[in-house]
Amino acid sequence: MNQQDKEHQTVGKLRDWLSDNLNIDAARKEEVYLDICDSVSLRDVSYWIEVIFAAGIATVGLVLNSPAVIIGAMLISPLMGSILGNGLALAAGDVILALRAIIKLALSCLVAILFAVFLVSVLPFKEMTPEILARTQPNILDLVVALFSGAVGSLAVCKKPKGVATSIPGVAIAVALMPPLCVVGYGFGIALSVNMVNGLRVASGGGLLFFTNLVAITFTAMTVFLALHIDSVRTKQKIREWRRKYRETVWVKNILEIFPQSKHLKKFGSLPGRFILIVFTILTILIPLYKSFIRLRQEIVIKQQENNINSAVRSIWLEEFASSPNGKPRSFISQVSTRELNQKLKVQLQIFTSELYTPGEQNYFVELLAKRLNKPSELVSLNLIEIPTAQSKILTAIPEEEPPEPIITVAELQANFLQEVKSALLNLKLPPPAKTIDYEVINSPNKPMAIRIIYLSDRDIDKDAQVLLANEIRQRLNYPSTKVSMKRIAVTPGKIDFQDKSIILTPQSLQTLDNIVSILQQQPALRLKIIANQKQEEALETSKTRAKVIKEYLELKWKIDQKRIIEQLGEESQANAILTVTSEQ
Repeated sequence: MNQQDKEHQTVGKLRDWLSDNLNIDAARKEEVYLDICDSVSLRDVSYWIEVIFAAGIATVGLVLNSPAVIIGAMLISPLMGSILGNGLALAAGDVILALRAIIKLALSCLVAILFAVFLVSVLPFKEMTPEILARTQPNILDLVVALFSGAVGSLAVCKKPKGVATSIPGVAIAVALMPPLCVVGYGFGIALSVNMVNGLRVASGGGLLFFTNLVAITFTAMTVFLALHIDSVRTKQKIREWRRKYRETVWVKNILEIFPQSKHLKKFGSLPGRFILIVFTILTILIPLYKSFIRLRQEIVIKQQENNINSAVRSIWLEEFASSPNGKPRSFISQVSTRELNQKLKVQLQIFTSELYTPGEQNYFVELLAKRLNKPSELVSLNLIEIPTAQSKILTAIPEEEPPEPIITVAELQANFLQEVKSALLNLKLPPPAKTIDYEVINSPNKPMAIRIIYLSDRDIDKDAQVLLANEIRQRLNYPSTKVSMKRIAVTPGKIDFQDKSIILTPQSLQTLDNIVSILQQQPALRLKIIANQKQEEALETSKTRAKVIKEYLELKWKIDQKRIIEQLGEESQANAILTVTSEQ
């Protein structure tokens, strides 16, 4: 016996030792192999019903943002069988099982995606929910979860049904094969009905997550089946006998024999070759997963920095400012919010206090906080909102016979509120070519606060982008129930048509100008550009005169400042004037 035979014998004993200690005997190996071969059958009607129902439940759960419904779809999803079939095929070098598993898995994915596309096109609401968004940016952690889940699932399938059978639902929930597929369908549905670019981006993210789970489970299943020696000589003999009677296997075998090249697939490559193939696939998907992981780590670092700042603010206030010199409680913090922009930290503190803090005390707090954070005090600012308590000296110092004057007037509260909204919306970026012009804040005693963003663009912002912007605004305001809407001002709100060789404004033209005037009056930051044209046969200076007529109408009737009106001679051979709105100064 040579050295290589001794090594094979040692590996074989180790594999048999592992399976014996897990109580997986030869009969159980045959049973597992046959069950997996039977699970990749295309003739199981109940399987396809489960795929459709699981896809439907997952899609509705994703759109409704319901984790409970999505978990239900995870438990129903039957895709695990085909993936384990791929792992077993790689472990045993079984080309027939591999082809059957790949065909069934591909058809299952196609059915699930198409049904998800159908549901998305039928449902009246297509907003991107957090559950959908969470499945569009997979990272290395998702790969690690899938690797562990695949290993547990493979062991659970191999062992005789006992306590470990309870791990199957946990594996299904951890891996979550169906929801990423439905995210792909959702993305295609959005691409076909709402926005092509955003839809394809969502579909690619969901597809990457599903492919990550698929490759990871296949790899760990292959490793587990190899370690347990599922493909023993006795098991392979039993499988050959079974395949002679199984019609679907005979059909696949006959198809392979039609192609001469299929003879090279019989051995299905060497075992090291199969390992290299799947490991190379894992290394390939690690590239986009690592990029997502870096982004996730950066977000976590930012969140940790915010937590550290909040902790420092509360700690300093409690140590130095919460009590009076005599030890009596003076104030307590109601709310802390921080925001860092261009390396400058802005801290807003809302406190209940019995004695207002002087500017000197506020500056001292800023110095202590800057020192604690190792920042220059010039880069730290404080916005202190003080709410007097019933024990406040300010309130008790007012004589009873005199009507008490409010410490903070309604106008001051409103000014503070609007200033906070302005700070929160500072540098809000809209998707090009849209530009933020203004915003409106609507408060009602019986309704949540509403904010309307007014923007300048030649087209509407798509619905998905509006949802993302609304969520960002709510986060900036720290007010989840805020109603956010968008109002577009067209870049080209209209044009003025003239009769040939005429400079007279028609009633329709005057109505168009009056409508544009209302926009200019509501938005003082906008300017109007008049691009006047004339036909070739018209007299010289006609276009210039037309622009002047429009400008004089706006100045004399509506008192529009002439600095807000820009005259420009056009190059089109038309008897008209194009009116465009711009925010450029």
